[in-house]
Amino acid sequence: MKKFVLFMFVALLSISLEAQIQTPAPSPFSVLKQTVGLTEVTIEYSRPSMKGRTIFGDLVPYDAIWRTGANMNTTVSFSDDVKIEGKDLKAGKYALYTRPNEAVWEVIFYTDTDNGGLPQEWDASKVAATVKVEVYPMPMPIETFTITIDDMHNNGATLGLLWEKVYVGVKFVVPTVAKATASIEAAMAGSDISGNDYFAAAQYYFQEGMNMGQAKEWIDKAVSMNDQAFWMTRLQSLIYAKLGDTKGAIEAAKKSMVVAQAAGNMDYVKMNKESLKEWEGQ
Repeated sequence: MKKFVLFMFVALLSISLEAQIQTPAPSPFSVLKQTVGLTEVTIEYSRPSMKGRTIFGDLVPYDAIWRTGANMNTTVSFSDDVKIEGKDLKAGKYALYTRPNEAVWEVIFYTDTDNGGLPQEWDASKVAATVKVEVYPMPMPIETFTITIDDMHNNGATLGLLWEKVYVGVKFVVPTVAKATASIEAAMAGSDISGNDYFAAAQYYFQEGMNMGQAKEWIDKAVSMNDQAFWMTRLQSLIYAKLGDTKGAIEAAKKSMVVAQAAGNMDYVKMNKESLKEWEGQ
């Protein structure tokens, strides 16, 4: 009995000591969070490295489903419904699986995210979306598997997968127009609208090429509430120019430049000078 107790004590002590040792993970865990438009995108994955190995067609076989990373599931979360390469995908969290090939990859969004890599049994009913995307060769090797969110704009971005000399980009579209329009309409229906509200609404309409007449009305109200905001008069000049009112655009740009100069903001001074050179030469 005493020997058994001593054995258990030594075993527990060794476990305790082992738990205190810290060493680097072979495939470090990474979290990427990015706001695209008004949609939150989160990617969680482990990052294996090449370590002198041949990856695609060898370590990662062609025409077989790959966990797209290491260890537990690589997951992608969207806070809104999105479109993946033109296909609808509901808001939520998905395991990201791929089927690599030399020229084209199949990218799969799978609803079960609690697998230790691949599911024990593949369930086609859990496939939320599948898309095929072209492979682009990289000019230099990427040592560590990397997922990126690139080519961002108000209404979408590209989910990039990079490893070895391979790049695969999956384009997705987010519902920014619907969300931003609803936000603007709600704000404009209120009774306490600030100059910043008018400016933000005008700026969004200008960026998206929406109703310029409405954008002009909003920017005029914003400027009337804060005529020392050189960034507002700068936008006012751009909207006027877009509407073909060159005289109004020049007047607003000159005002923006004077106030920006007084504020010491040389970036806006430079931008206004360049616009004035263009418009005054017309």
